Amino acid sequence: MKKAFELFLSFFKIGAFTLGGGYAMLSMVEKAVVDQKKWIPNDEFWDMIAVVQSLPGVFAVNTALYVGHRVAGTKGAFAAMLGAIIPSITIILLLATVFREFRDQPVMERIFKGIRPCVVALILAPSLRMIKSAKVTWKTAIIPIATVFLIWWCKISPAYVILAAIAGSLIYALVIGRKTKDGGQKTEDVHSPQSPVPSQKEQEVKP
Repeated sequence: MKKAFELFLSFFKIGAFTLGGGYAMLSMVEKAVVDQKKWIPNDEFWDMIAVVQSLPGVFAVNTALYVGHRVAGTKGAFAAMLGAIIPSITIILLLATVFREFRDQPVMERIFKGIRPCVVALILAPSLRMIKSAKVTWKTAIIPIATVFLIWWCKISPAYVILAAIAGSLIYALVIGRKTKDGGQKTEDVHSPQSPVPSQKEQEVKP
């Protein structure tokens, strides 16, 4: 129960003080989950992000569900989800009641103009860390570049790109696994002699 309450409190803070949606909250989630609480190792955290991005639904909620279930099972998942969505729902309801009256005022326009660059920075910072953690090299850089080209320029749905990436990864894994298996068998054949090694006495008898 203590873990569930800690999860609720952590994601409540993240949901209350994060602007810009799920991707903008990555820095705060990483700091809370990986650095402070040490609930999830850093490598597993970024693997989790890759999985969560591939799933349908709200990114922030999926992240909270994964972390919560990983730490404290079903109760933890439910507590983390509530902590992530309660601040957003409360703030949205408050804004919906008063935003129509104040949206045309110059002060509100200036506030939103100031918030937008901050949101871009909040999204860009974890994206750069994600590139570093994914160990993208000059050889593998073609994959994210091609993905951006297909989604942005060709207007292909990200769902199709994700399905194609999954299929390509499975094919690649099967091919590499087969080559590794064949290579291992060849290595065993080389090390296993076809004829027995002559003993020392037999070597001495030979002229």
